[in-house]
Amino acid sequence: MIAGGRKLFTGIIEGSGIIKKIDSKKEGAVLTIETDINLSETKIGDSIAVNGACLTAVNLQKHLFKVDMAPETITRTTFKNASAGTKVNIERALRLSDRLDGHLVSGHIDGTGIIASKIKKSNAWVITINTPPELAEQMIEKGSIAIDGISLTINKCSNKDFEISVIPHTAKMTTIEKKNAGDEVNIETDMLGKYVQKFLNKSIGAEHNDTTSGSSHKDISLGLLAKKGFL
Repeated sequence: MIAGGRKLFTGIIEGSGIIKKIDSKKEGAVLTIETDINLSETKIGDSIAVNGACLTAVNLQKHLFKVDMAPETITRTTFKNASAGTKVNIERALRLSDRLDGHLVSGHIDGTGIIASKIKKSNAWVITINTPPELAEQMIEKGSIAIDGISLTINKCSNKDFEISVIPHTAKMTTIEKKNAGDEVNIETDMLGKYVQKFLNKSIGAEHNDTTSGSSHKDISLGLLAKKGFL
């Protein structure tokens, strides 16, 4: 699916893959990935999310594909530590005819986090992930987040970590079942939240610099949200 030239995903993982080979290409790399997904309808040039990172297929077989990885992608994601044999989550780009389960995911990883704890509660895994403050600012309680490409809901969050719950089906279908405390994961925050944050930051900056208004806004407030039409 193309929206403003952007491929979109849903965070509903289609299947799994195994990195069979990593070929270094200066500061980038080419990954060869074997998958349980039938790629007969996938074309060279199509986008495939691998652990949440949107990558372009440059070579295809029925259950094997290759993708190019730019230096920026390697630096910003867990792929900097990947090796042959690493299991990954796979999702192909959303089509116009698809149902939109999960949430809108761009496949552009914002950064990584470290699993602080993983605790079984009833039938779910409750996972706490430490995250950089700049990513924590883009999270809200009950908001959406993609972890290694998996669409999940934030139970609660602070300026240094957040908590998610993973049901048995999601755990079984993805790599998160095998993740443990200390493991690094890819994080993509909700794209709508990022747009709102940028708009509000610009508005706050403009009002703060407006000497004629006498405004002294430094933080997002209910008054500011109402003034800007969000309430």
